[in-house]
Amino acid sequence: MNLDLSGKTALVCGSTQGIGYASAVELALLGANVTLIARNEQKLAEAVDSLDISRGQLHRYFVADFADSGNVKEAIHGYLRLVPDVHILINNTGGPSGGAIIDEDPDKFLKTFEMHLINSQILTQAVVPSMKQAGFGRIVNIISTSVKQPIVGLGVSNTIRGAVANWAKTLSLELGRFGITVNNVLPGYTRTSRLDAVLGMRAEAQGKTVDEVATQMESEIPVGRFAEPEEVAAAVAFLCSPAAASISGINIPVDGGKTGNL
Repeated sequence: MNLDLSGKTALVCGSTQGIGYASAVELALLGANVTLIARNEQKLAEAVDSLDISRGQLHRYFVADFADSGNVKEAIHGYLRLVPDVHILINNTGGPSGGAIIDEDPDKFLKTFEMHLINSQILTQAVVPSMKQAGFGRIVNIISTSVKQPIVGLGVSNTIRGAVANWAKTLSLELGRFGITVNNVLPGYTRTSRLDAVLGMRAEAQGKTVDEVATQMESEIPVGRFAEPEEVAAAVAFLCSPAAASISGINIPVDGGKTGNL
């Protein structure tokens, strides 16, 4: 199986922690030159220094604030003046706070739409020309199992994640003939700061401790536990490899079997 990404350059968003960072680690282990993108420069510098360089990889980072799509556009075009050839793009942005959808301010939908879909569009438009030229491209969007089964209490996230999934499917139909695949990885409950926030929200709403809520949630997962970020990252890295050249336009849950539909 050809998993070798030597000579390939990958951009990984939200890559100083959680699934984004774990994905960057896996891509570097497969030989890719990895560029990290996030808003905290100190954490970016620390993360870059931790990546594997055993195959002579050159890792970089640039700062971008996904709350400001104008800043993201400026940052990516500045980066491409330095590194014009990008082969892999991992779109990954933290989700909005939870709450009943009926109570949400419409502005929250707009802001979340900008952070997730608009920024993904900006980044994709910027890097696809070099992917076409290379005849090789991998775009992986880290979304959520809510694409298949909406999660109660995450109304805004459910809505926008679904939009991103359909955007990605459309892209896959347009870009496949250029050797570019587009896929979505759908994490279930994964041990990240996002899960900590969900546990806290549910504990407060139910009048239980965080441990009690966690135990209940894990009991609903067929494998009996939360996923680790590295397990989600393994799926991301495989989809970026040459071995996955015929896999495109799909949603892959990494959720221990919890999602109740195909």
